[in-house]
Amino acid sequence: MTAKRFLVALASAVIVFIQACGVKYGFTGGSIPEGMKTYTVEFFENTAPIVYPTLSQSFTEALKDRIRNQSSLSQVSADGDAIFEGRITGYSITSAAVEAGTDRAALNRLTITVSVRYTNNIKPEDSFEQQFSRFKDFAGTVQSQEEALIRDINEMLTEDIFNRAFANW
Repeated sequence: MTAKRFLVALASAVIVFIQACGVKYGFTGGSIPEGMKTYTVEFFENTAPIVYPTLSQSFTEALKDRIRNQSSLSQVSADGDAIFEGRITGYSITSAAVEAGTDRAALNRLTITVSVRYTNNIKPEDSFEQQFSRFKDFAGTVQSQEEALIRDINEMLTEDIFNRAFANW
């Protein structure tokens, strides 16, 4: 048997096994429990000591988009089979590296922390409450890059949350 035929046979066997387990899997690595059809994402209020005005809205929308794009679940405004709620608890800019021979920062770090409560109404044992934190380093002033940095960090955070909820990572 050639390597190509072996891989095709192996992939077919895996698909049959997954279908027999009664769990929906997507090509993104996520698994959605059988019977789960809807999700709700509540508004994530920003309670961090430093408040960036549009962070709550952009994070909430990024999480909705992540779930919509990586699953077959339908979004509902309340009482979904999966419910995501929480708040933004941290937003900080710190020095990541100091310029040689000076006390100036050569590299800065923007860190965002989110507290998430995930309620799985189909498999309650998979529910969790957890903090997620991600950062991105940057050079120069934050003002000219802040929106792009937030977008990148939101992408990382929502991937972590999605994986924790649907891939049990």
